[in-house]
Amino acid sequence: NAKPLAVRANGTVPLLVAPGAAPLDTGRTKAAFGGRPRMLDAEETLALTGHPVGGVCPFGLAHPLPVYLDESLKAYNLVYPAAGSLHASVRVSPAAGDICTNRR
Repeated sequence: NAKPLAVRANGTVPLLVAPGAAPLDTGRTKAAFGGRPRMLDAEETLALTGHPVGGVCPFGLAHPLPVYLDESLKAYNLVYPAAGSLHASVRVSPAAGDICTNRR
């Protein structure tokens, strides 16, 4: 129920952990990062994260990327982002800060 999204916005590449059922709020993301967010293509996603599109995990990244959690996920005791493949997920507690420390 959580989807990590690798985007490029204003020259930076943050990993955004968003609600799985909701589309990315591009206006809010643009305001937070100072530029229109663009999804990375499959090749760049794999190169920067070490994970394929659909399997991007907010941990164990190939390169250090800032990871941001959508505040709405804090309403859940547990969320299940991908765990490095299309067929695996990991159970984490957003309220406990298990996903990241960056906030926007």
